[in-house]
Formats: sequence, C-alpha cells, structure tokens
Amino acid sequence: MPHILSFCDYLSHQKRYSPHTITAYKKDLEQFKQFLLTNFELENLKEANSSIIRSWIVQLIEDGVSTRSINRKISTLKSFYKYLLKNKEIEVSPLLKVVTPKTSTRLPVFVGENEMSKLFSEIEYENNFEGIRNKLILELLYSTGIRLTELVNLKLSSIDNSNSTIKVIGKRNKERIIPFGKNLNESIFNYLIERQKITPSENNLFLTKVGKNIYPKLVYRIVNHYLSIITTVSKKSPHVLRHTFATHMLNNGADLNSIKEILGHANLSATQVYTHNTIEKLKNIHKQAHPKA
Repeated sequence: MPHILSFCDYLSHQKRYSPHTITAYKKDLEQFKQFLLTNFELENLKEANSSIIRSWIVQLIEDGVSTRSINRKISTLKSFYKYLLKNKEIEVSPLLKVVTPKTSTRLPVFVGENEMSKLFSEIEYENNFEGIRNKLILELLYSTGIRLTELVNLKLSSIDNSNSTIKVIGKRNKERIIPFGKNLNESIFNYLIERQKITPSENNLFLTKVGKNIYPKLVYRIVNHYLSIITTVSKKSPHVLRHTFATHMLNNGADLNSIKEILGHANLSATQVYTHNTIEKLKNIHKQAHPKA
C-alpha cells in the first residue's frame, strides 16, 4: 500500500492528474494487489512478473471485463511500474513482455445537425433562471466542445465577452482559449442578468437555483432531458455533445488540428476518431446518390 499511496501522491503533485483519474488508478492497483494476494500469496506489487500480469488479464477476460477497461488497467500498471523504475525500486518493468488485447474502434455517438437545430429553435425553455441556464449549458457544450468537468469548473472570470472567448482548464491543468459566436455571447449576457437575481454565494459561472455551485449529475440530467426530446441516439450525455461538436466541425470543413486544439486533446490520434463519422456520412451519401451503389 505505501507504494500505491506514494504513486498517487506523485500523480497529484507532479503530474497534476485530476482527482477522478487518480481514484481510477488507485482502484486498479488495489484490485491487482488483491489478485496477487489471493492467487499467489504475494503482498508486494514489486514481486509481480509478466506471467502473473498475463494471468490477471486472463481472469479479467473470463470475468467479462471489456477490452477497453482491461487496457486501461494495463495502462495503470505501466505507469506504476515506470514510477518504480524511476525511483530505482525495481530494475525492469514486468510489463515489457505483456501484450495488450486489441480493441475494436467504436464510432463516437453524435446528434445530427437538424436535430441540434431543433434543440435551439423549436424547444421552449422556461423564461426563468433555470430555463435560461439550462439552454446556455446546452449551447456552451455544443458550441465549444468542452468536457463536463470543464463546464462545471468554469468561473465568471473564464468568460471574456469583449473578445468572445472562454478560458478552460482541461486535463492536467492545461489551459486553452476557445472562441465562440454572437448567439452564445448573447445567451451568456442574458444568463448573467438572471444569475445576479439569486444572490450567488459562489464564483462559479453555473449555479443551482439556490446559488450553490452546479454539480456534474445535475448537468447530466439537464442534457439527458433535452436530448431525449429531439433525438433517439443511444447515449444522451454531455460527452455526446462534445462528439457532436467535433463531428459537425469536421463535416463543415474545419481542419483536424484546429479541432484538436479546441478539444484539448494531447495527441492528434484522439481527434482522428471523428474522421470515421465523416467517412460513414460519405458512404451513406454515396449509397443514396449513386445509381450502382
């Protein structure tokens, strides 16, 4: 356990990972530690070898754990043993001879442009604080592609109305500036007027009706409610609006690097997944339009 705690402390203070990510890493390591104890009577993670790790992978597969989740757990182990190597706690990583299972590429779920148009032109939002706030949340997620946690943590100072930009603190505390259009600027202005009426006690941009900071579960419920009215897509979450933003930008001519910067992706490969949606769209157009398709 001391190694796990010191590793989590390293992730927090030196790598500046989010609390959510650190919790996931800790959970993976504790699960692997329990596997070592139960199956091999080993208490120290330093004693694990590649054969033991492969056995753990086999057990995870037999337990029905998804390939994506297994690869995340392996990624956790790689980071952990890299940390031990760095601190000269071990001489070689047991992950060197471990091959990760292949994952199938899942296309990001997104909402169509016509449906998104209905969301802002046909749905009637209540003419009060909550109605104006809810519409702004939807507009902001769709117009900027920011993550749920990034939206929840926005401050009043994050908005620059004069330059129509928003300052976002993303993963690993990386800051980025995202531009937005005239319509969103007006919506923010209208929301701020209503926000002043509830005597806010917090500095966060988005609040509950009693003036407290908004929280992720509430944002999820808001998004899910309104998307359920206009679309039948399988998922109706804030992240779907992020996928929708990226897909629509790409379909309308934005270059991949620009989308990468706006989304705050560390690598272009993370952004390239949206090109699959564009390819699927072209296939459908070809199928409908070509006489021999």
